[in-house]
Amino acid sequence: MTTLSLTKVNKTFGATHALRDVSFDVAPGERVALLGHNGAGKSTLMKIILGLFDADADTGGVQVVGAAPGSAQARRQVAYLPENVAFHPALTAREQIRYYLRLRGEPVAQADELLERVGLGHAARRRIGTYSKGMRQRVGLAQALIGKPRLLVLDEPTSGLDPVSRREFYAMLDGLAADGASVLLSSHALTEVEARTDRIVILSGGTLVANDSLANLRRSAALPIAIQVTAHRDSIDAVAAELGGTRHNGKMVSLSCSHDDKLARLGQVAALGEVIEDVEVLPPSLEDLYSHFSQRSPS
Repeated sequence: MTTLSLTKVNKTFGATHALRDVSFDVAPGERVALLGHNGAGKSTLMKIILGLFDADADTGGVQVVGAAPGSAQARRQVAYLPENVAFHPALTAREQIRYYLRLRGEPVAQADELLERVGLGHAARRRIGTYSKGMRQRVGLAQALIGKPRLLVLDEPTSGLDPVSRREFYAMLDGLAADGASVLLSSHALTEVEARTDRIVILSGGTLVANDSLANLRRSAALPIAIQVTAHRDSIDAVAAELGGTRHNGKMVSLSCSHDDKLARLGQVAALGEVIEDVEVLPPSLEDLYSHFSQRSPS
């Protein structure tokens, strides 16, 4: 059974169509990135999943861990982390997490373990009012992990985190996914999610314009692949002429090719032998793909 199933989800606010026939599933253990420009419909979709908004009556269906969004069964198994978390500044992190554990009917003794897990064990007894934004975000993540949720809905979850903390955060998500939790993550930090999600969902103007793995989206978009060849300085002109590339930076030649021509072009480079020092293949980035699919007119 899928953890999350959306079938032709529609949502209108007066004359504004926030979502139009949005359909996709999230499987157990899958990490899905939800991307889109401001106003694309991401927040509306997440609120429908959480049961904060009702989808329009003509919607095909929304199932969250086999239940209706916002139902008691769904709430028990879904966790949400907003971009800007808010906690009582006079409470310590330990007190705050113990409070949430009591609300969820979980043993309060788990508080220290949860805070240690998100890297706040050393500051568990400090007041949250003294925390940086990144530390408050970690308290929010500890709260989201209460009850071992089957679906995590995360809205810009690494906002305020430093690079090391971001890497640790995604490593934590990897572990949760390996244990079977599903992750739906909205983020504008495209370089982060590029390597740490299994599938990319892109909304544009309330319409689903892409839903596939990064590799499949690259094939579908058919954007050019860049190849950077580094050669001996005294051979660079000959290499550029032989490959039909553009020389720059003294000893580098830039080429571009289609996905189908990639192996043939690499074969040409390899045939030049010892004059070649290095080759780097640069496929279209997630930013390139996001721009491509977001600007494409929905069918």
